[in-house]
Amino acid sequence: MLELLKKRRSIRKYTNEKVSDEKILNLIQAALLSPTSKNSKSCEFIIVKDKDLLSKLSNFKPGASFLKNADLGIIIMGNSSLSDVWIEDASIAASNIHLLSQETGLGSCWIQVRNRNYNESTSSEEYIRNLFNIPENINILAVISVGYPGEKKDPLTEENLNYNKVYLNSYSNEYLK
Repeated sequence: MLELLKKRRSIRKYTNEKVSDEKILNLIQAALLSPTSKNSKSCEFIIVKDKDLLSKLSNFKPGASFLKNADLGIIIMGNSSLSDVWIEDASIAASNIHLLSQETGLGSCWIQVRNRNYNESTSSEEYIRNLFNIPENINILAVISVGYPGEKKDPLTEENLNYNKVYLNSYSNEYLK
């Protein structure tokens, strides 16, 4: 597991190779198998494969344009009427998607939606909600881009780990590795 975590990096460049339906189904299963608070099953997902829709979706905020070159996007949502910690629930599901993507040779990148803006008068969430007819009671956390990596990133190493941010029994007592 640690090796998988070290290898998982944010990928923003993708090849034109298509992700198989089997791999997409596996990603969906990884998301749906994620634990949720009190087993609320508060998470929902939209799989976006249509290139025109991906292109429109990639405009939801500055810095998201690379999404249009991914093979698919996964909109990560949560129902706040089912769980007061839908953000945490949805984040766990997103992490499962990232890890399975890496494990199966795919690349992925989290693109934040919540608390981001499309423009001065429209939030990113509102832009996506309108584009995909998402009901008001469903909150949008992020979009994950997925595809075959078009860039190579080195795995993280032991030197990348900030052990100085880990404490033992008190904030004033650094945990030594």
